Amino acid sequence: MKALCRDCFWTGEAPLRRCPTCGSPRIVAHEELDELCIAHMDCDAFYASVEKRDRPELRDVPVIVGGGKRGVVTTCCYIARIKGVRSAMPMFKALRACPEAVVIKPDFTKYRAESRRILGMAAELTPLVQNLSLDEAWMDLSGTERLHGAPPALTLAKLQARIEAETGLTVSIGLAPNKFLAKIASDLDKPRGFSVIGARSAQAFLAGKPVGILPGVGPAMVASLEKAGYRTVGDLARVDRKVLAERWGAHGLRLHDLAHGRDSRTVNPNEERKGISAETTFNEDLSAVADLEDRLAPLCEKVARQARAGGVAGRVVTLKLRTTDFRIVTRRRTLPVATQTAKTLFAVGRELLAKEAAGRPWRLIGIGIADLVDAEAASADFFAEAERKALAGERTLDAIRQKFGKDAVTSGRMLKSKALNEE
Repeated sequence: MKALCRDCFWTGEAPLRRCPTCGSPRIVAHEELDELCIAHMDCDAFYASVEKRDRPELRDVPVIVGGGKRGVVTTCCYIARIKGVRSAMPMFKALRACPEAVVIKPDFTKYRAESRRILGMAAELTPLVQNLSLDEAWMDLSGTERLHGAPPALTLAKLQARIEAETGLTVSIGLAPNKFLAKIASDLDKPRGFSVIGARSAQAFLAGKPVGILPGVGPAMVASLEKAGYRTVGDLARVDRKVLAERWGAHGLRLHDLAHGRDSRTVNPNEERKGISAETTFNEDLSAVADLEDRLAPLCEKVARQARAGGVAGRVVTLKLRTTDFRIVTRRRTLPVATQTAKTLFAVGRELLAKEAAGRPWRLIGIGIADLVDAEAASADFFAEAERKALAGERTLDAIRQKFGKDAVTSGRMLKSKALNEE
């Protein structure tokens, strides 16, 4: 099998423009189609699609899911995307680009329920399903051919059709030899897409793509790579791995593998969240400790809120700094009592920062917690009295903000940090 129809599930050898059985143009064809077994499934504009399904009158209307006028876009439908709306865009900019859009407040209870339905269908096909978020997951269907009487590609096509029929929602599938390529493939033909990247053609496929397509390569890293003369993935693939390692360390070695289409990570359904973190890149390099602390404070608030929302606490605090030449500096401290408070995070992060700042310019700062434990178990620690008092205060603030808005209560430092971030 090197071709299949996603409508009637015909399979055959010849890559045709239309299905010889039902006439559908939705043909998937690739020389390695019956050899590949790693997939990435991504729900199409998930939150917006759920809202449109539940409110049919919005079918042909641009929909934005997100906060109020002072909030940001969580996601949006494809009609709104055509108008220039993007996830994480400030709401006032989104409405400027698409003033006719209908804005809907997120309903995560509903989205989680739909996510469980969709991921449950995937889990019926293979136990190797690794969730990335509510709307996407990796799947490994190796060894399932005998169980399902079909190669993974056909099994996935049937799953895609079943999800649409039973939930009214659509997903896009990427099929490849590894996780990295599968995730790229799932973005190639959205919505309702099914794209394939084979092992033998991966490097040629990647060669002309910009370096920003690689995971872990954000805007700052793109700038660094381009400055060094690496604009495309092919540019990286042609460089000796030692050169990349000398310039970017372990990340350079990882880039070399990715540029050749290699990714050794397995689909691991038991992979637990290793930590919670937040970071920010400065518009201009900062060296003064006070300025760095002002940027650190809101990050501590963000991480602490996420930890409390997730019911976890961290035994390790990690400070991250990036130099002007893109070197990463990390410092860790193990705590006597696991934390989920901004007060503790900032106190520890501040101490770690004081030892590293020393007048040197930095372009990024981040803070995170690792070695996560259940928050209730952490609060039972005999030595956690101070942490419990701090937590009680921050939970009170959480409740006030939930009722009156996130800006209802804030500190002088947070106001200053907000002003700096808006400059």
